[in-house]
Amino acid sequence: MFALATPPCDEGQQVCDFVLDQTDNDTLARISDLVIGKPSALVGLFVLGLVIRWLAHRAVDRIVLRAADGVLPDRVGRLSRIHGRGGKAGGAPTRTDVAASTRRVQRAKTMGSLLKSIITGLVLAVVGTMMLSEIGVNIAPIIASAGILGVAIGFGAQSLVKDFLSGIFMIFEDQYGVGDEVDLGEAVGVVEAVSLRVTRLRDINGTVWYVRNGEILRVGNMSQNWARTVLDIQVGYQEDLVKVRRVLEDVAHDVWEDEDFTGRVIEEPSVWGVQDLGIDGISVRVALKTAPGEQWAIAREMRQRIKARFDHEGIEIPFPQRVVWHREEQKATAAGQQAPE
Repeated sequence: MFALATPPCDEGQQVCDFVLDQTDNDTLARISDLVIGKPSALVGLFVLGLVIRWLAHRAVDRIVLRAADGVLPDRVGRLSRIHGRGGKAGGAPTRTDVAASTRRVQRAKTMGSLLKSIITGLVLAVVGTMMLSEIGVNIAPIIASAGILGVAIGFGAQSLVKDFLSGIFMIFEDQYGVGDEVDLGEAVGVVEAVSLRVTRLRDINGTVWYVRNGEILRVGNMSQNWARTVLDIQVGYQEDLVKVRRVLEDVAHDVWEDEDFTGRVIEEPSVWGVQDLGIDGISVRVALKTAPGEQWAIAREMRQRIKARFDHEGIEIPFPQRVVWHREEQKATAAGQQAPE
C-alpha cells in the first residue's frame, strides 16, 4: 500500500494555501508560510493586544475623570457653604472642599493605576499565550503549569497575597488616604503613602511607621468627612452653673463667628451640660463640629479663650484639694506624756 502524502499546509495557514494554489509548489508554500505567514500572525496578535490595551486604558481614564469630578461631593460642598454661616449661600470653596476634592482625585488616580496594571497583565498573558500557540508551542502544559505555579505561590506567599488583597479593598473602599490622621492599632499618625502592600504613616514624634496592609485589623480615621471637638471644662462647686453655661456658649459662639475659623467650624457649637461631678470640681461639656483634622486646633483655641474669659468673669478653674484634720487634743496629750515629772 502507498502512504498518503502529507499536505504541505496545515489547517488555517492561509498564506501557505494561497501560494500552493498559485504555484503548486509544496516547498515554496512552506517557506512562504514561515517567512510571511507566521511573522504576520505574530505581528497581528501583538498589534491586537496593543489596541485592546489602549482601548481599555482609555475607558479607565474616562472612568477616573468622572470619579475625580464627583457629583455628590460637590453637592455636599455646596450645602456646607450654604449652611456654614447662618444660611448664607455662595462664597468661595472652603479649605474642606479643596481637601475633599484633592482626596477624591488621589483616590481616583490610584484606582485607575491599579486597573491599568491589571488590564496590562491580563492582555500580556493572553496575547503571549496566543503567540506561543501560533509558533507551534503546545500551550496546554504551559496553562497547566501556570495553574500549579499559581497554587504553589499562593501557599508559599499567603501573607503577601493577603497584603495585596487588603490593599486593594482599602483603596476601593476609601478607608483612608494620604494626609489622613488614622489609628491603626499599634501606630497612630498621619498617612504619608498608601500602596497595595504597606501603609506608611508618621506619628506625632516624627517616627515613620510601615504597616503591612494584611496586618491591619481595624482603622480609626480621624480625618474623614467631619470631626468633633469635645471639651470637658471643670469649674468649682461654688460656681453658678447657669453663668458658666452662658459664658461657655458665648466663647464657643465667638469662635463660630470668627472669620479665621470660617470653614473650620462647620456647625453652630453647643454646650451639652454637666458631664461629671468629680472630686475636685464639676465638668461641663462643650462640643463643636469641625472640618476633618481641625478638631485639635479648635480645641487649643477654645481652651485659651475659655481660660481668658473665666479669669475675666471670676470663674474658678479648680485644682486638686485635700482636707487635713488637725486634732489639738491628741497633740496636747502627746505633749503631756513627754513632759518631765
